[in-house]
Amino acid sequence: MAILRYTASADTTITNAFEAGLSTRGTGSNMGYADSMAIFSIYGQSSGSVIGQTQELSRALIKFPIESIVTDRTAGVLPSSGSMSFHLKMHNAETPFTLPQSFNLVVAPISQSWVEGTGLDMDEYKDLGSSNWMKPNSNTSWTSIGGDYLTASNYNVYFDQGYEDIELDVSQIVEQWITDIDTTASPGVIKNYGFGIRLTASQEGYFSSSTGQDTSVLINNPQGARDSYYIKKFFSRSSEFFFKRPTIEARWDSRVSDDRENFYYSSSLAPAADNLNTLYLYNYIRGRLVNIPAVGTGGILVSLYSGSTAPTGTALTLYDGNLNLTGGYVSTGIYSASLAITAAATPLQVLYDVWHSGTTQYFTGSSYPEKMPTYEAAPTFTRITSCKNLKKSYTTSDKARFRFFVRDRNWNPTIYVKATSNNPTDIIPSASYSISRVTDNYTAVQYGTGSNYSTYLSYDKDGNYFDFDMSLLQGGYMYEIKLSYYNDSIGTWQEQPQTFKFRVE
Repeated sequence: MAILRYTASADTTITNAFEAGLSTRGTGSNMGYADSMAIFSIYGQSSGSVIGQTQELSRALIKFPIESIVTDRTAGVLPSSGSMSFHLKMHNAETPFTLPQSFNLVVAPISQSWVEGTGLDMDEYKDLGSSNWMKPNSNTSWTSIGGDYLTASNYNVYFDQGYEDIELDVSQIVEQWITDIDTTASPGVIKNYGFGIRLTASQEGYFSSSTGQDTSVLINNPQGARDSYYIKKFFSRSSEFFFKRPTIEARWDSRVSDDRENFYYSSSLAPAADNLNTLYLYNYIRGRLVNIPAVGTGGILVSLYSGSTAPTGTALTLYDGNLNLTGGYVSTGIYSASLAITAAATPLQVLYDVWHSGTTQYFTGSSYPEKMPTYEAAPTFTRITSCKNLKKSYTTSDKARFRFFVRDRNWNPTIYVKATSNNPTDIIPSASYSISRVTDNYTAVQYGTGSNYSTYLSYDKDGNYFDFDMSLLQGGYMYEIKLSYYNDSIGTWQEQPQTFKFRVE
């Protein structure tokens, strides 16, 4: 599993906009239970004797359960810092109002604690309470009206058409929030008070105070806009739309690239990296992965042998002239080693990899290496894929592994002597998955291609596979897995025609 989502634990909108009569401002209003958050700036709606009376602003506050992220990292569900990324995802909420275009939103960490509140009214601002434009909670006031933010850690998000979502890498801030919870607070570490989201100062409404300071309700902004940006809305955590709720999405590369069924002899035509084969050792004890006690998280030696049914003779000389190579720790109970070997005049049909620490042998595996394929013309790959272990339904608490069998569409074996039940699958080194809701074709999990490997398929001797946490999907619907394979010969991804459907209860 290389994707997990953490839904917001609190969110609200704060505003100094006028109420319906255009005489009283809703600075004490709370919208913590509303199903959306509003961000806008209105200039010139009302004129009065007080200069700047026309500035009306709205901002969003949002917080996430970083404690849950810490728990998952401690349990080994999430990898360590530097091995993953965290992305803020907020979804546009359509409204009947004018949608601003060509604007920027600032996403900045909030610098003090605040209360979500229970207000609902986003139109007339009749629900009063904390937090609001003036106060983060019932006992204290903001240091600056409209919320307190850490300006040194801002993110800037540009909206061209206005209806775009936010998908922002906020790893730096989230890691600091994790550090604050995980250890005794250190100077300079940002505490988790969430994010505030607002228009940039140049696009929030103009107001110039005679004192150069904020008034009791208005922000001094002499460089502000004399145009309006009304109204950008995002779905909140209380939205009825499961996939539209704001989340922090954790992404990481969890691929296993085990070449045991994809082992090639070295070729002078191939770059050094393509001549390397990676083999894995999986130490399952009583059905669970555990570290080898004498190895732990350290190195482990691997040697290759020839033989007909078992390793015989002395270890083969590897590409670097040595008889052993040192493998490394991957994760709990899993070790890997990368190696290359040159074919003899008569290539060996089978190779045995022996994992050891000198005198103690831990595991012996086998692989059937082939010569690197060459082509007289540009190859065209047309494949058929099936899911070997697809179930009709899953629950939202399930963590499922989907395994796939792949073969060339034109595969037509000829049987000379005997049939075999071992029908090897094609290995697809670069394959990605997406998951869509069938009823409306909504993409619940997008393809992670390019530099984002979070939806790449792993592979081992039994073929390609991926693990998936069903809590990412809303129960009561049918979903469809789609696969896309990268075709090097044309330099692009090709979505496969076969899809695989299942229901989540």
